[in-house]
Amino acid sequence: MSSEMNVSVPLPQTTPPLVMIRALGLIAAICGLIIVSAYQGTYDAVQENKRIAVERAVFKVIPTAKSIVEYWALPDGQIEKVGAGGAAQQGAIKFYAGYDERDALAGIAAEGAAKGYADSVRILFAYDPGQQAITGFGVVSSRETPGIGDKIVTDKAFLANFPLDAKVSNDSLANEIRAVKNGSKTSPWQVDAIAGATITSRAVAKAINDTAQALVPRLATHLDKLKDKP
Repeated sequence: MSSEMNVSVPLPQTTPPLVMIRALGLIAAICGLIIVSAYQGTYDAVQENKRIAVERAVFKVIPTAKSIVEYWALPDGQIEKVGAGGAAQQGAIKFYAGYDERDALAGIAAEGAAKGYADSVRILFAYDPGQQAITGFGVVSSRETPGIGDKIVTDKAFLANFPLDAKVSNDSLANEIRAVKNGSKTSPWQVDAIAGATITSRAVAKAINDTAQALVPRLATHLDKLKDKP
């Protein structure tokens, strides 16, 4: 004779929702604290690395420069040294005055950025007040396709576009600096694009033009102030 036994299996205990919320909140708070601490701990080092990268780019685009002074070109047309007037005003443009071994002005450098194929292309270009021309540029950061987009710094024909005319007329550049189809350049302010890298070529031209249109006219009336190192 057999008998059946009813065996009750206990159900697994469930965690109350309030406990789960508290645990998730604690984890999120700890993760946030770690992220903020890491950001604050590395901020100074990151900023210093950026400063060094830009400084190297200035010396590259102004080969005769031995020292650099940072300035703001203010919206009202005035210029002042970085740090002399507190925080930067809205619309102010930072630029770098490079000076040779005799402390005479060797050239002006400024940053520009424009959308490329993959991401923004950040460059630093040189302006020669004597020639009234953009004499060259260097890349500060770029994520363009290796072997294609990076031709902007290796293609000899593209680099031969410089110097670019940057004369001033009526508080702006006399002519827009812009890229044209490869082989169709007819004017000294045009950038002959690289075949196969047209978008990146256009980004370089637009980055230069957008900054130069705002900066160069502001410099025109202050060259005497800049010609000798302060």
